[in-house]
Amino acid sequence: MADGHPPSSRLERWLRPGSASRRDVAIDLLWLLGLALVLMGAGFGLRDPWPADEPRFALVAQDMLRSGDWLVPRVGGDLYADKPPVYFWIMAAAMALSGSTRLGFLLPSLVSGVAVVALVYDLLRRVRGREVAFAGAFVLLLTFQFAWQARQAQIDATLLFFTTLSLYGLLRHLFAGPSLGWFYVGWAAAGFGVITKGVGFLPLLALVPYAVLAARSWPAPVTARDHRWWLGPVFFLVAIGTWFVPMMLVTSAGGELLAYRNEILFQQTVTRYAGAWHHHEPAWYYFTNVIPLLWLPLIALVPWLWPRWRRALGRDAASRDTFVAVLLAWVVLVLLFFSVSAGKRGVYVLPALPALAMAAAPWLPELLRRLATRRLAFALAAIIAAALTVGALYFLLATEATARAVEEYGLAPALPLGVAALGSLVALGVFRVRDGWLAYGGALAAVLVTIGLVVYPRIDAVRSGRAFMSTVAEASRDIDELGLVGAKEQYLLQLPRPSVNRAGGGGCGGLVRGDARSRAARRRQVARAVLRRDRVARDRSRESSAVASRDRRTRGGEVHRTRRPASSPLVHSVECVNKFSALACSPRPFCQNPTRVRSGPPTMSNHICGPACAGIAPRACRDQGDRIARCPPKSRRLVVMTYSRSRPTSCRPSSSSARVLPSPASVSTSS
Repeated sequence: MADGHPPSSRLERWLRPGSASRRDVAIDLLWLLGLALVLMGAGFGLRDPWPADEPRFALVAQDMLRSGDWLVPRVGGDLYADKPPVYFWIMAAAMALSGSTRLGFLLPSLVSGVAVVALVYDLLRRVRGREVAFAGAFVLLLTFQFAWQARQAQIDATLLFFTTLSLYGLLRHLFAGPSLGWFYVGWAAAGFGVITKGVGFLPLLALVPYAVLAARSWPAPVTARDHRWWLGPVFFLVAIGTWFVPMMLVTSAGGELLAYRNEILFQQTVTRYAGAWHHHEPAWYYFTNVIPLLWLPLIALVPWLWPRWRRALGRDAASRDTFVAVLLAWVVLVLLFFSVSAGKRGVYVLPALPALAMAAAPWLPELLRRLATRRLAFALAAIIAAALTVGALYFLLATEATARAVEEYGLAPALPLGVAALGSLVALGVFRVRDGWLAYGGALAAVLVTIGLVVYPRIDAVRSGRAFMSTVAEASRDIDELGLVGAKEQYLLQLPRPSVNRAGGGGCGGLVRGDARSRAARRRQVARAVLRRDRVARDRSRESSAVASRDRRTRGGEVHRTRRPASSPLVHSVECVNKFSALACSPRPFCQNPTRVRSGPPTMSNHICGPACAGIAPRACRDQGDRIARCPPKSRRLVVMTYSRSRPTSCRPSSSSARVLPSPASVSTSS
C-alpha cells in the first residue's frame, strides 16, 4: 500500500474516473439525491415550527393564505417589515400544495438544499468534468452547516438557492458558454435574492474579480464579448420590481403602510448592516467561531488545498486558473462583507460555502483518494462516535441530569445519544479507514437521522405551541372570547378559532399585539401599567389584611384559601411572562383552580389562574382554590388582566383598531 494511494475503495468506484456518459451523470445524481434526502430530509413532517423564527415565518405564510394579501407580509395581523416577501410566498405555496403546515413550512429549505447540490454538480460538470462535479457536490453535502441549514425553516436556505443559482448563471456563461440566457438568469436570480433577503445581490460581486483578471489577460474559456450584456441589470431590476413596484404603489397611501415601507427599505437594510442592534460579535467571529467547526470536513482539507490554490493564483501563466480565482475572490468578498458589519450570525456566511466547495473541487478527486485525508475523515467520524458514546454513558449514570432533561424536554438524552453512537460505530466498522470519507458520512447521517426520527417527535410538544394551545382549547370550550397578551407566534400559529388583532394594544379581546416598530415600547407600557395596578391593588388589600390573615392557614407548606370581598374585580387569567408567554384574559373565569400548563421547561411555563388573583405579590398568583401557583424563577413579571364582574365592553375592539382574520380551519396545521 502506497502512502498516497491505498487500494481501491467504494468511494473510488463511485467516482468512476473517465466515465462521462449520460448514464453516469444520472447515477451520480441519484446517489447525491439519496444522500441529500437522508442528511436533510430525515424527520421531515414530524414536527411543528419551533421558536424563535420558524413559527413567525409560518404564521406570515399562513396569514397570506387566509387573507389573500400576498404583497405586504403580516404576522398575527401586524405588518411584518423585517424581511421581504419572496420566502413567504414560497412557503405559503408549499403549504397550499401540501395541505399541511408541518410539511409546507420545511419544504422550501429541503428543496433549496437539493437544488443547490444539483446546481453545483452541473456547473462543475460543464467546466471541469463529471468526476470533479461528483466529488465537489459530495463534499458539500457532508459539510455540516449546509446539511443542517437545509433542515431548518429559515430564510437562509432559500437565499442560498438564489445566490447559488445566480452564480451558476453568471459562471456558466463566463466559463462554459457563451450562454446569454443563463447570464440573464444569473442577474434575475440575484434580483429575487434581494427581495428574499437584502443581501441577495452578493453574487454580482463575482463579476468584479472576473473583470479585473480579464483585464490582466488571465485565461478564460469565453473570450467573445457580446454587446447585449447590459440587459443583465435590466433583468435584475425587473425581478426586484415584481414586488417593489406594487409595494411602493400600495404604501404610498400613507399611514402604517408608509411606516412599513420606510422600515423595510431603510431600517432593516442600511441601518441594520451599518448599525446592527443585536448579535454583536468581533470582526474575526466567522474565522474563529463558525468556519473552523461548522464548515467541517471541507475546511479540514485546506492544508492540502492551499499549495494548489497558490499555484492556480500564481505568476505562472500556464498554471493559472481563472475559474478557481474568481470563486476564491468571491468567497473572500462575502466573508469580508459580513465581517465589517457589527451584527453577525453564523448562518450569514452560508452563501460562500458552495463557492468554496467548487473552488476546491478540481483537486478533490485526488485528495479523496489520499490515505492521509481518509485517515482525517475517519478520525473525525471516530470523534463523533466517541462524543456520542460518552454523552450516552454520562446520562445513563447521572440520574439527576437525566431527570431534569426528561422534565424539561420530555426525552431522556441517553436514548438518542445511544442510537446515534451505535449508528456511528457501525459506520466506522463497516467502512474503516479505507473508506474514511464514507465512514464520516455514515456518522453524520447517524446523528442527523436520529435527530429527525427520534428527537424531533419526542420534544415537539415542548418546543412547539401545539400541545399548549390544545390544552387551552379544551379548557375554554365554553368561552366565547379569549384574550392573548404578548402571545408568541408559536401560539398564534396553532389557534383553533378565528382571531381578532387588537391594533391599539391593552384591554382584552383578540390578540393584543402591535406593529413591528412599537412592540418593545408596548411591552414597556404594559409592564408600567402592571406595576401601577399592583400598587393600587396592594393598597386596597391592606384594608382587608386582618380578615385575610385569619382565613389563612398553613398545612404542610401549602398556603390555603384567602377569600376576598365580593366587590373585588375578577382576574380571568394570569400570565407568567417569559420566552413562552401566552394567556391573558377571557370574559368569564377561565378556571376554578390554578393550572400549570407545560409549554416548555419549568423555567418557561405558563400558569392559568382563576378569579380573585388581584393584589398579590409578584411571582405568585392565588385564586379561590387551595393552592398558590408559583411562577417560574426566571419569569420577570406577571401580566394580570382585571375588570369588573360584568361583561367588559373593552373586550370588543372597534373596527378602527382591529383586524379580523378568518377562521384558521382553512389552513391545516396537522401532518
